[in-house]
Parts: sequence; structure tokens; C-alpha cells
Amino acid sequence: MSLKIRLARGGAKKRPFYRIVVADSRSPRDGRFIERIGSYNPMLPKDHADRVVIAEDRVKHWLSVGAKPSDRVAYFLYKRNMGPKPEVPEQTKKNQPKAKAQERLKAAAEAAKAAEGGEAPAAS
Repeated sequence: MSLKIRLARGGAKKRPFYRIVVADSRSPRDGRFIERIGSYNPMLPKDHADRVVIAEDRVKHWLSVGAKPSDRVAYFLYKRNMGPKPEVPEQTKKNQPKAKAQERLKAAAEAAKAAEGGEAPAAS
């Protein structure tokens, strides 16, 4: 059985609240879990003590048994010096302009640079 330490969502619409749970990796996100080991309330300020609550002894136990934390939980553990810093995956490039738009931007930048370079000696 593959164990995961992950977030299970609760709370009302647009008012999220998460439980940090140990669950079988095949069970649904908000479904059956083995043990609740903490909570995460993103509505609280970042410096608030109750934003992330974790039972550290239980986390250490489940990690020793072989449970793997999700990316977000791994970051919470890193912030509490309980694990290594998780790797940040490389972001996709879908938000960037397409090839022709990039060519137009490059041409416009070169034209602006040429116009700026041509005006600078005349002003001297």
C-alpha cells in the first residue's frame, strides 16, 4: 500500500480549509484517510501561528514508515526543518507570446534601439 501525506479540502465555497492527512494514494482527495495529522488554513495571514498546524511526531512516524508527502506538504515540512526543500518544476511556456508575436516584439525593440542610437549623437 502506497501512502501519501497530502491535503484534504474542506470549508465552504471560496473559504478553503485543508486537513493534512495520511491516506492511501489510490483513495480520493477528500475521501478515506488513515490519520489526520494537521491542518492548513490559507485564509489566515502568513505569520499567524494557526495557519499551518502539524503533529511533528506523527509526521516523523509516517515518513519513517515510507509515506511520501505531496509537493505542498513537503514545502510545509521544509519550513519546519523536517525535510529537504522540494524541487520546483519548470513552468510551461504557454503564457508567453507565440513565435510571430515574439518576432514583432523583437523588431520593435530593435527599431526603438536604432531610433535611440540615431538621436543620441545628434543631441551632443
